[in-house]
Amino acid sequence: MASGSDRNPIIIGGLPSQVPDFDPEETQEWLDSLDAAVDERGRERARYLMLRLIERAREKRVAVPEMRSTDYVNTIPTRAEPFFPGNEEIERRILNATRWNAAVMVSRAQRPGIGVGGHIATFASSASLYDVGFNHFFRGKDEGDGGDQVFFQGHASPGIYARAFLLDRLSDQNLDAFRQEKSKAPHGLSSYPHPRLMPDFWEFPTVSMGLGPIGAIYQARMNRYLHAREIADTSKSHVWAFLGDGEMDEPESLGQLSIAAREGLDNLTFVVNCNLQRLDGPVRGNGKIIQELESIFRGAGWNVIKLVWDRTWDPLLAQDRDGVLVNKMNTTPDGQFQTYATETGSYIRDHFFGDDHRLRAMVENMTDDQILHLGRGGHDHRKIFAAYKAAVEHKGQPTVILAKTIKGWTLGPNFEGRNATHQMKKLTVADLKGFRDRLHLPISDKELESGLPPYFHPGRDSEEIQYMHDRRNSLGGYVPTRVVRSKPLALPDDKTYATVKKGSGQQSIATTMAFVRLLKDLMRDKEIGKRFVLIAPDEYRTFGMDSFFPSAKIYNPLGQQYEAVDRDLLLAYKESPTGQMLHDGISEAGCTASLIAAGSSYATHGEPLIPVYVFYSMFGFQRTGDQFWQMADQLARGFVLGATAGRTTLTGEGLQHADGHSQLLASTNPGCVAYDPAYGFEIAHIVQDGLRRMYGPDSEDVFYYLTVYNEPIQHPAEPENVDVEGIVKGIHRFAAGTAGSIPAQIMASGVAVPWAVEAQRILAEEWNVKADVWSATSWNELRREAVRCEEHNLLHPEEEQRVPYVTRKLSGAEGPFVAVSDWMRSVPDQIARWVPGTYQSLGADGFGFADTRGAARRHFHIDAQSIVVGVLTELAKEGKVDRSALKQAIDRYQLLDVSAADPGAAGGDA
Repeated sequence: MASGSDRNPIIIGGLPSQVPDFDPEETQEWLDSLDAAVDERGRERARYLMLRLIERAREKRVAVPEMRSTDYVNTIPTRAEPFFPGNEEIERRILNATRWNAAVMVSRAQRPGIGVGGHIATFASSASLYDVGFNHFFRGKDEGDGGDQVFFQGHASPGIYARAFLLDRLSDQNLDAFRQEKSKAPHGLSSYPHPRLMPDFWEFPTVSMGLGPIGAIYQARMNRYLHAREIADTSKSHVWAFLGDGEMDEPESLGQLSIAAREGLDNLTFVVNCNLQRLDGPVRGNGKIIQELESIFRGAGWNVIKLVWDRTWDPLLAQDRDGVLVNKMNTTPDGQFQTYATETGSYIRDHFFGDDHRLRAMVENMTDDQILHLGRGGHDHRKIFAAYKAAVEHKGQPTVILAKTIKGWTLGPNFEGRNATHQMKKLTVADLKGFRDRLHLPISDKELESGLPPYFHPGRDSEEIQYMHDRRNSLGGYVPTRVVRSKPLALPDDKTYATVKKGSGQQSIATTMAFVRLLKDLMRDKEIGKRFVLIAPDEYRTFGMDSFFPSAKIYNPLGQQYEAVDRDLLLAYKESPTGQMLHDGISEAGCTASLIAAGSSYATHGEPLIPVYVFYSMFGFQRTGDQFWQMADQLARGFVLGATAGRTTLTGEGLQHADGHSQLLASTNPGCVAYDPAYGFEIAHIVQDGLRRMYGPDSEDVFYYLTVYNEPIQHPAEPENVDVEGIVKGIHRFAAGTAGSIPAQIMASGVAVPWAVEAQRILAEEWNVKADVWSATSWNELRREAVRCEEHNLLHPEEEQRVPYVTRKLSGAEGPFVAVSDWMRSVPDQIARWVPGTYQSLGADGFGFADTRGAARRHFHIDAQSIVVGVLTELAKEGKVDRSALKQAIDRYQLLDVSAADPGAAGGDA
């Protein structure tokens, strides 16, 4: 691997325009030589010489300006192609069988009564790209390490299944159960790469466009992080991401290229399948997507390998002394190349070669059929092998291979290059016959005409299948395969949590700080301390986590090559090649990708990590919710902290920072266990239970979301008879009413619990109401458990009917019940139907705004005085208090006057 200075120069390819010329005579000689080349041999020859000089300069590590793009030809010239070590004829037969089975599997899935859909054109275009990887590059896990990590393009999944079928990893019964996961269980195959649905097969979910690229970048980075911290030897692991050119329009696909270049991730290769088509039409009909992507990746600091033409073009390019063919390639737009893919050889002769006599002369001895089969580089095994070999051997930069293909390749004229090909799922009998003939498969017309088309397998003892097994054995096992080798962690005992459980005494701290204090103690643990991975998007100081800088340090593979401006301070900014903290800049998407890579390390590399991702809660599930869904699909584990939570708690920041709904969004993710704790002792029990569930002997594939706040409050010590079960399951009685005679119940979560306690006091002292205060640590978990009970009762009417936990917990409490939180009403309303009594909720519905906390809470009618009126209102409905009391309370507390509210503690930052 290249040294740090080689991998991360401060100026890349700069031209020293202000440096004086110390030898003008020598300079003039070079300029005269260039002039002579132009005058005597022409501009094209001079251009060629200049490009060769630039190439040689780079070989000699001479800094020269980067070119935004190069000619529309292969980066690796024919003369530089390495020896191809495989048997190309056998590999062709293997690929033909794979192509057939992939297409037939999708076509059979359209049979009457099923019709579940599927895609065949994407794999048809990228089949060779995968095949070369499977046969020669993708490392498996049989050697005991993580092997290679391959992010397969989601729409190509039928081809991956088809190859696994040939290797007897899947049966024809599996293929016939494609997209029928429940009705054909246990044989069903998921539509796309979904580890949660096929946990022994797929490793990485990729079909939500754009998440594959960013996930691959941060996986490659996580591999380096694991190696640097001596947790796992990932030196042999290479990350491959197979992407579509249309997919590169997604912001996540290109948004984090710079970090891969900045950190010199030469363990990463993107393979962009440039079939020039989106789902509906051309990617860049009037332009050239390969050239555009080359410019973008070069500018970001990547090594770019273009794989444009197959070997049939080599003789023509060898004749191109004037550069007229290359010029034609350069100037023909993608939309026209798509037309050539659907036209005849004579059309290509007339329209591509016909407008210049030198071009016509090149192909005058070629037949129309030969011209028609002038192919694209992404279908040529030898060219692909050369590109892959160059990529894995390149040092100091990540590599992108831009491979030109035809969508629907080999599927026949009704599919190849057609705008509608992505949506075409069924082959007619005529299509099947043509496809069979193209692939030279021994399948009779009768088999194609009598019902569903058959799968093809050359036989377990055939030369092709033995070759496939031999290749995979030599590369360390089958891919894709997901293996979980990690062992349960030895978790800390209760002593580790003791400090937080004691409360904060007379000091007021936010729940964010309570969590940070607990995290410090956990990171001191000899068994699991080093496994914590701290992640934040440039907000460590905001969340009070700068105290970790001196000890845990910020991960930077280059270390800290400067004197920090705050080096004399106790909490100085510290970077280190072995740092424990990931500081990904202002990028929630990047941080979430790091979270996923760290949280799935227990499976990817057999070494569990405990990621702790802390962020502004508004910018979590709302901003990167698709990635949290990806996290659940990838079976990743860890802690997600929505800090500065609540719609009225971070009031100084205003509308876009006021989160009153992320708990509701979190409830939609089945892999997320979400809590809204009020005090440090609750956080301690939730975290302890989370570590047990995710990293203990019976580990579960979930992740924890805790919303914590930036409002300082006094944290009480853990009650003597604390209800741990209630805290973990979602509700416990925090403060029983001690005065008053009219019973009522107040349920609150998070920062609202202190308001509820204050309301309890006012109700007792001023209205003779004896209210209990319940801390609802998780509205979401209460609802999920209740739903499970109802589902069981629905399907098992003959058994004893289950009663939801929240119902049982509140069964002895006399209502009415009033729920309050700093969230919109929909959050506590999740449990309304299971509360045994009259239920009303108060919440912060609507947009947030900048003001004092007191004013905001009075505006939303969720402060202590509003809770009092809410309880009195419900009591009046039941005839337990006179309705006149309501107007009295409203006037007394001036609930209609926002400015009358106590401003409360200063709000704004964390």
